[in-house]
Amino acid sequence: MPGKVLILGGTGEAVLEARRLAAAGVPVVTSLAGRLATQPDLPGVVRIGGFGGARGLADFLAAEGIVRVIDATHPFAAAISRHARAACAALGLPLERIERPVWPKRPGDHWHWADDPAMAARMAPRLGRRILLTTGAGSLAVFARWGGPLYVVRLIEDPGRLPFHDYRIVLGRGPFSLAAEMALMADFAIDLLVTKASGGAATEAKIAAARRLGVPVLLVRRPA
Repeated sequence: MPGKVLILGGTGEAVLEARRLAAAGVPVVTSLAGRLATQPDLPGVVRIGGFGGARGLADFLAAEGIVRVIDATHPFAAAISRHARAACAALGLPLERIERPVWPKRPGDHWHWADDPAMAARMAPRLGRRILLTTGAGSLAVFARWGGPLYVVRLIEDPGRLPFHDYRIVLGRGPFSLAAEMALMADFAIDLLVTKASGGAATEAKIAAARRLGVPVLLVRRPA
């Protein structure tokens, strides 16, 4: 039997890789952060929660007899990727990274760049007054500090009350179609899209919709 593989997941790419390996008869363990109440349907063993840093991850790998690690986490999950590199180096295990391709800039795109969510939060009120915010729940607090515009906040799960002065919540789990993204922006008269430069095809429709509608985009750069 092939050796056991650990997939560091939480993305669509991780789900596809787990299913591919399981179909090939490879025993798979998928690790999820557990930030969402609903989790994808995955084959094999699913582990929820953190490891306790690089050392905790190394202990888990040794205890479970993992022979290979695949880092398929989100491009902005920098900490777990660092821990994976350190843990695999310490144990001499192969580590693979599934990296989403970046979105190419196309004619008609009007892009602004921020180094991190805090910088984007400072820039956004100067660039738009009706802002579609799709940076995830973890970065909302920095945007709320600056107030001012209407923020249309898209999230997977209802967070309850948010600290914005003026906001609307839109719930949904991607991928979204181009038509749906254009309709959302038109319904709220969006004049700025703020998002992370996550890349990949699953969420590219919002970038294409902004291009079609002439809406500028403020992108948060990927961590180094």
